[in-house]
Amino acid sequence: MASASYNLARFDLVSIRLAVACAQGGSLTGAAREAHLALAAASRRIRELEGAIGEPLFERHARGLTPTPAGRVFAKHGLALLQTLERMGDELSDMRHGVARHLRLSASTAAINQFLPPLLAQYALLRPQIRIELEEQVSDTVPAALREASADVGVFVEGPDTAGLRTRLFRTDELVLVLPAKHRLRGRAPLAFVDALDEDWISLNTGAAMLVQQQQAALAAKRPFRLRMQVRSFDAVCHLVASGLGLAILPRQAALPIIRAMKIDWRPLADGWAQRRLLVATRNETADPAVEDFVAFLAQPSQTAKARRRKQQ
Repeated sequence: MASASYNLARFDLVSIRLAVACAQGGSLTGAAREAHLALAAASRRIRELEGAIGEPLFERHARGLTPTPAGRVFAKHGLALLQTLERMGDELSDMRHGVARHLRLSASTAAINQFLPPLLAQYALLRPQIRIELEEQVSDTVPAALREASADVGVFVEGPDTAGLRTRLFRTDELVLVLPAKHRLRGRAPLAFVDALDEDWISLNTGAAMLVQQQQAALAAKRPFRLRMQVRSFDAVCHLVASGLGLAILPRQAALPIIRAMKIDWRPLADGWAQRRLLVATRNETADPAVEDFVAFLAQPSQTAKARRRKQQ
């Protein structure tokens, strides 16, 4: 099957940036202003891009521009190219100031809220020549970021498919039930999750490991899971619980300071899945000494704990 050949030399950065801005804003006038171009010059650049590609990038109408399928593809890859070039410029600039490497870390909300900030601060002192770029994601999407090479290292709750990845234990945590003050289910003894399924629930967004576990547990019990609201942060979850809108399940270490501040209640869970493992992962083919050093640093406390347990046995 023959593939199309484009004159990539005609895809100059100004025109690519202009086309991306048109796709994002839906306005040639706005994109031209952003690029400091006259409207006629901007229009000519878009026509030249379309001529090089051989099909229109935008549909013109009275309200502005709408990307065609080709326009959406061009904007997606154009934006990725511009971001790559920007990162390249940042890294070259950092090299002049003693930063030798940038490592991209993709991590789940649970990992960031409970463990990573002090570790990253410590690593910055230990390896000042390495700059860590952190992106927060739900656990389900971290392995995909590694496979797509948009992250060098990932930290997430065990559960998603790890095919093609190398994993090590990072930390363990415990999920607890978070309740409004004086709720009927408050108590100190561990409670089975199914005994709270008549309640409404607050959770993080789709793909969060704790939400996946709740949904699977409800399905196994053949009971409905009444998910009422989804938000992005543990703080927001607790605010909604405090308002009496539902119950939630959160990692104990991250939730307790918020629970105390808001004067709401919590209770242990009796379910085995409430005890979780968090993993640190890289791609199988990774042989980068900087990546290996960072992973070894993150996993070190877990490995020390394992060694201590072996000595005790």
